[in-house]
Amino acid sequence: MFYIGSHRIDSQVLLAPMAGVTDRPFRQLCRRLGAGLAVSEMITADTRLWHSRKTRTRLDHAGESGPIAVQIAGSDPVMMAEAAQMNVAQGAEIIDINMGCPAKKVCKKAAGSALLQDEALVTEILNSVVAAVTVPVTLKIRTGWSPEHKNALRIARIAEDSGIQALAIHGRTRACRFGGQAEYDTIAEVVAHSHIPIICNGDIDSPHKAKEVLQHTGAQAVMIGRAAQGRPWIFREIDHHLRTGRQLPPPSLNETRDILCTHLRELASLYGPIMGPRIARKHLGWYLQTLPGSEAFRRQFNRLEHVQDQYKSVLNYFETLIQKEEIAA
Repeated sequence: MFYIGSHRIDSQVLLAPMAGVTDRPFRQLCRRLGAGLAVSEMITADTRLWHSRKTRTRLDHAGESGPIAVQIAGSDPVMMAEAAQMNVAQGAEIIDINMGCPAKKVCKKAAGSALLQDEALVTEILNSVVAAVTVPVTLKIRTGWSPEHKNALRIARIAEDSGIQALAIHGRTRACRFGGQAEYDTIAEVVAHSHIPIICNGDIDSPHKAKEVLQHTGAQAVMIGRAAQGRPWIFREIDHHLRTGRQLPPPSLNETRDILCTHLRELASLYGPIMGPRIARKHLGWYLQTLPGSEAFRRQFNRLEHVQDQYKSVLNYFETLIQKEEIAA
């Protein structure tokens, strides 16, 4: 348990913001399965672009469990402050600033992790956003611009001085993108010199790895990204292990089926009868990665256009798996 401003976060396992993944249905699912906080997909600070269907959907927090954390991205301090204010007006209870995204389309606009090269601009943005809102502001960064230019400790000092309430650090530089292995020594150094919660991110994919990273870094929490895709129960597995030292069994086929079906329905509810089933296809692929016969089923599933057809096909697929499991037992 730790605090972000006045918000008590009861789990040391948080969901990382991921564009195209951490929409409202996925955030709600991860929260129900043990995530202490689920940060929204990145929203541009350019409010002139908020009229698109994609951004309007990202701004929809109806029925979402609090605290609602919204991530914004941009490089103009005034626009960032305005975006923060408008998100708070629409229900955001925590504003998260993206200075960690390595994507070229973000960095070429001097946003995301590209900002780490300009510490003066980082200072201006953080001061501007913190002064603009009354809710806690958090920051997500990488360890630096490149392996030769790591400045996470300096950025952390700037953040703390600016009034940032928590700092999430991915254990790679911008140049590393997602290659190689995340390193945690830099994060441990930041923790040793900070007075705000530090959240560790990068390559944490199991309860044992989460515990090992927390012990190594001294961080207050871990943030799970890619390892949660198709495996939202990872949050309760890690949370249980951190609290008890014991390992939870994997979800049964029945529970996996029910979680997946709920996810399909909620995607269709948010995105509508056309886009919902299309977006569901990538999620199904992640859920079924380790299940037998999944490749052939995925090909058939990806041809389905209606959520009810998808729903029925999932029920039939899992019924076959369950029957085989019962016979084998």
